[in-house]
Amino acid sequence: MVAMETVLAYSGAALVALWGVAHAIPTRQVLAGFKPITPDNRRVLLQEWLAEAFTMWGIAGMIVTVTVVAGSRADASQWVYRASAVLLLALAGLTTFTGARTRVIWFKICPVLLSVSAVLLVTASMP
Repeated sequence: MVAMETVLAYSGAALVALWGVAHAIPTRQVLAGFKPITPDNRRVLLQEWLAEAFTMWGIAGMIVTVTVVAGSRADASQWVYRASAVLLLALAGLTTFTGARTRVIWFKICPVLLSVSAVLLVTASMP
């Protein structure tokens, strides 16, 4: 039987990883929405847009790796879950005060989704 902590950790990781994919898919449309834009500003916008997706994938990868290697009940796993939750909440806060203030619905969903993932990870980290 799989421990509930494991299910919660994998669920949090999957949610974040899928949101990273959903974040990366519309990159072309996002960049097109900023025209006219200088080539340098386009590169910076592209970098920052994809950096958030890479961050989400990195968080998900760390959670999955530590869970597979050490198990969900290991001290190291629980601290990785907590640290990941803090980072996700920081990203949710940043988005709340920036992108979520726009009319774009996906930016409004992002803080909720990242916060739900953080709650799953904190719950998974409880002894």
